[in-house]
Amino acid sequence: VAWFVTTKRSFSLHTTPLDVSLPFRQHMNTDNKSWIFTSATLSISNQFDFYQEQLGLQDADTGIWDSPFDYRQQSLLYIPPDMPLPSDRHYTASVIETAIPILKASQGRAFILFTSHRALKLAAGLLADRLEYPVLMQGEMPRTELLGRFRDMGNAVLLGTSSFWEGVDVRGEALSCVIIDKLPFAAPDDPVLRARGVAMEAEGRSVFMEYQLPNAVITLKQGVGRLIRDVDDRGVLVLCDPRLLSKGYGKTFLKSIPAMPLTRELADVESFYAECVA
Repeated sequence: VAWFVTTKRSFSLHTTPLDVSLPFRQHMNTDNKSWIFTSATLSISNQFDFYQEQLGLQDADTGIWDSPFDYRQQSLLYIPPDMPLPSDRHYTASVIETAIPILKASQGRAFILFTSHRALKLAAGLLADRLEYPVLMQGEMPRTELLGRFRDMGNAVLLGTSSFWEGVDVRGEALSCVIIDKLPFAAPDDPVLRARGVAMEAEGRSVFMEYQLPNAVITLKQGVGRLIRDVDDRGVLVLCDPRLLSKGYGKTFLKSIPAMPLTRELADVESFYAECVA
C-alpha cells in the first residue's frame, strides 16, 4: 500500500507491504540457521497464532514461561465503574476525574498513557493546578531527559502516548501506578489498516477479529508491562475503558495480560497503597 503525506512546502511518499510472511520466510530459508523470537508480548490468550501468521512461522516450536513477578501479590487491576464509552465527547474528562483520587492515593508516581496526542493535550489542561505533584508531558523535552526527571522527582505524574507504551523501564517506587485511557485500537482512517481491511475482506476474513483486535491486545500488553519491572515492584493498573467488561472481545484483553486481582472499588485501590506505605 502507498500513500502521500503533504505539507505546505513538500510532500512524501510512503509505502509498506500488506504481507511480509512470504518474503520473510524465504529469507529465513536462505541459510541453515536457527531463529529464536522472544518477547513478553507475542502471545494472545496464550497462543502465538497471530504472530506466527504475520511472519510465516506456522511450523515454529513455541513455549510460554511464567513471569518471575508475582502479579497476584504485587499488583491490583482497577476497572472504574460508570465510565462512558470512549466515543463520548466527555470521555477524556471522565478519565481525568477518575484518575485524580487514584493519583492522590498513589502520591503521584504514575504514568497516564493515552492513545492519541489530542487526548494527551486535553488531559494536561484538565489536570492543571489540580494535583500537588509534578506533572510531566511527552513533548516537553526529549524522552530520555523526561524519564530521568520522572525518576529523580520520585512523585511525578507523566502523561505519554505511543512511545511510552513500550521500551520504557522505570523500576522501584517512582512508578507505582499505570493508568490507560482506552483500548489501543488503531485509528480507522489509518491507510495501512484500510488497505489490509480491503484485502482481508476480499478473502472473506474479519479485519477486526484477525487484525485490529490482535494488534490492540499486543499494544495493551506493552502498556501494562510498564507497571511491574522488578521482583520488588508494587502498583495499580487502571484500565478506564468500559468495553473490557461490556464487550465480548474484552475477555481476550483480560486473558492476555498478567493475572492480577480485579476490583471496581476505589476503596480497594486506596487500601492497596495504604498497605504499601505501612
